[in-house]
Amino acid sequence: MNDRAWIASRKGLFSLQKQDGRWALGPIAFLGEPVSMVLADPRDGALYAALNLGHFGVKLHRKDAGAEHWTEIAAPAYPLKPEDASDPVDWSVKFIWSLACGGADQPGAIWAGTLPGGLFRSSDRGESWALVSSLWDAPERREWFGGGYDVPGIHSICVDPRDSRHVLVGISCGGAWVTHDGGDNWRLSAKGMSASYMPPERVDDQNIQDPHRIAGARDTPDQLWCQHHNGIWRSSNFGADWQEVSTAPLSNFGFAVAVHPGDGNTAWFAPAQADQTRIPSDAALAVTRTTDGGKSFTALRNGLPQQHCYDLIYRHGLAVADDGRTLLMASTTGNVWLSENSGDSWQTISNSMPPVYSVCFG
Repeated sequence: MNDRAWIASRKGLFSLQKQDGRWALGPIAFLGEPVSMVLADPRDGALYAALNLGHFGVKLHRKDAGAEHWTEIAAPAYPLKPEDASDPVDWSVKFIWSLACGGADQPGAIWAGTLPGGLFRSSDRGESWALVSSLWDAPERREWFGGGYDVPGIHSICVDPRDSRHVLVGISCGGAWVTHDGGDNWRLSAKGMSASYMPPERVDDQNIQDPHRIAGARDTPDQLWCQHHNGIWRSSNFGADWQEVSTAPLSNFGFAVAVHPGDGNTAWFAPAQADQTRIPSDAALAVTRTTDGGKSFTALRNGLPQQHCYDLIYRHGLAVADDGRTLLMASTTGNVWLSENSGDSWQTISNSMPPVYSVCFG
């Protein structure tokens, strides 16, 4: 849908609705509670919200289409760690960092990516979850490390709409991995990425890459975009290999990327200064857009603050609606903007929100 959106923040889940030609904030769910991720399922109209309640742990809720109230459902959980395991990682979910729908041929399937690097799958709309042990047990996981958090995490899950068994995930820091059989087998899929933060002999090591976010186009799913820790990469074959895009203005550092659902050559980014400051370039916020597959970019500023701006856009803080023109962006400083013309101009929705973790339409 193009006229309804959701904003997951440190203080609750905010709704945003377009009525009579104007966008306005609506009811709030989970007021005062940190909502780390929100997912709108276009297959059945359900909405999912992941909460991170600290001492009380990670929780997951679902609101069915037409329902007035939310229902708490099962949250992903690791099996009991074997006593003889040499794995130093604590087998407990610290954070739900990503949620994704399965394909149309799998109406109950939901994927979840977590800290510390676990991928989970539900086949019954979140009523139960299973750890994807084939990825968790991969020996390469022992080399993954935290990027922004103390432990690695899965923040991007791309399901091929042509074949639901074909899934790619992005891991900070563990590169990109792909399965062609629904998760039974996995292989590294970060060929072409490079990590300037590593020693020279490991710059091209696929298993230690830090893709900040990977997103794809619904109608041209082979086309994927990656905002990496030190650059932007593009794939035209669902991650089999990646090509660096060096034409982006302002900065090649950032976290968020959104891709036009009907045109994989069009993508938006939210550049920032790396690495210690993590603010917009020159303290002036801009969104960069390419419409030709990265050959050229336009810096879009109209309606965005151009002085004394210190907003950072998290990985899931930028989203595009199904119409490919309506964009929603929200920041760690609690500012929210919306564009209805592909980013050419922006309107302010709020300057006083809590820090925002993720946004979505639906």
